[in-house]
Amino acid sequence: MLPKFIPLLFLICLACKQKNISSIIEIENIMQTAIAENPYKTIADIPLPAGYIRINYDAGTFAAWLRKVSLKKDKTVYTYEGSQKYNQTAQFAVLDVSVGKQNLQQCADAVMRLRAEYFYDMKSFNKIRFTDNDGTSYNFQSPFTRTHFDNFLQQVFGMCGSASLQKQLKQHVEMKDIEPGDVLIRGGFPGHAVIVMDVAFNNAGKKIYMLAQSYMPAQDIHVLVNPVNKLLSPWYEVNDETKIKTPEYDFTMYELKRW
Repeated sequence: MLPKFIPLLFLICLACKQKNISSIIEIENIMQTAIAENPYKTIADIPLPAGYIRINYDAGTFAAWLRKVSLKKDKTVYTYEGSQKYNQTAQFAVLDVSVGKQNLQQCADAVMRLRAEYFYDMKSFNKIRFTDNDGTSYNFQSPFTRTHFDNFLQQVFGMCGSASLQKQLKQHVEMKDIEPGDVLIRGGFPGHAVIVMDVAFNNAGKKIYMLAQSYMPAQDIHVLVNPVNKLLSPWYEVNDETKIKTPEYDFTMYELKRW
């Protein structure tokens, strides 16, 4: 016959075990929350690898403006519907830029959004211009209100895409000359496009760059991780390799264009 204190001892042990399990779950939840949070406020706050410095660009340029783009604290990528994107492994950080309420702001649209936001911020309204695949021009006109601007972009996103943007970006750029604002683009139905957000270099003359994208369905614009070199991520190295592998699409060095 078991001593009377055995059941009590069993209950105490069970309670301790349940408490430990609860503690473990609580720690895991805290860790997951920490992982899901982004500590950087802007693109310029994202740290560089050792030995690299950012290239200096004049105030008021598109390159300098892109570095000031704010980042969300939440690293989760959401679609235009408010649901989480199925793939949450592609992003390093999420830009604090509207995705809209329709399935329109996809890859090339995100590039056009950032370009338009830059000119809107600079009050260069006459430079907010995009063309569709047939060459029809869409120019932002008064009233220069935020509501009218957002409605204008929805029209642009509905009529323009990677195929038309590739035609609009006529200047080809060598990878060695890469700058923020340049676009890796392959026009198609669908094609894909990602935008260069930042560039840095080291004393040996090596360059690195950062990319951002939206995708299908329309989703938050996000800074991409480097799936090939995780130690360098989210930076990519300019090298002699023809293929540029991003988390969800592969480009070639010959597909870099400039406005």
